[in-house]
Amino acid sequence: MSTVWIIALIAVVVVLLVAVLLVARRREGGGGHGLKRRFGPEYDRVVARHDGDTKAAERELEERVKRHGSIEPRPLPPEIREQYVARWAAVQEQFVDSPQRAVAEADRLLARLAADRGFPADGQYEEQVSALSVHHADTVQGYRRVHRAAHTDSGTEQMREAMLEARELFETLVTAKPADSGRHRPQSADDRRGRSHTPWSLGKGHHPKGSGA
Repeated sequence: MSTVWIIALIAVVVVLLVAVLLVARRREGGGGHGLKRRFGPEYDRVVARHDGDTKAAERELEERVKRHGSIEPRPLPPEIREQYVARWAAVQEQFVDSPQRAVAEADRLLARLAADRGFPADGQYEEQVSALSVHHADTVQGYRRVHRAAHTDSGTEQMREAMLEARELFETLVTAKPADSGRHRPQSADDRRGRSHTPWSLGKGHHPKGSGA
């Protein structure tokens, strides 16, 4: 074999090795470590649901990204946003007299709000949660908790905690700006104005009527 052919063969081998290394790095960046960064606490919840099987959990999360990663959440028109803010404030007030009805209404309100933001339609709870987990992994658990509280026989304290956690997702979705894929961001003046219209008076020192507290 001539020297030229030997050099050419070595060059091909080197190129192949570089390609393999690049693919491996790309998979690592977009695989487990990338999914952990993207999903945060949601990653741990899915792993736990798969009894610690990280491969199965990552396959599920990758499938969610494939199905819902391209969603571009729509901003809400100002008048619609204000309507949602007013409805949520009314739900919070309703909780004092009727916690079960309040969490049921909060569940419905989040479903409608998610649909208006461009996520799967109202009535497709599982698909909504799946899509929201891709874009709002830090707060999607609040939707799960309030949905569970609305459809099970939960205690008053459980419902109160569910409402508090659901409010975090509500405040994220109701912002006039597009969603930010679950990443933390500085609170804007627009957010502060929206939150000032949604007072939350269900601290532990306040109890619904008839709760026996």
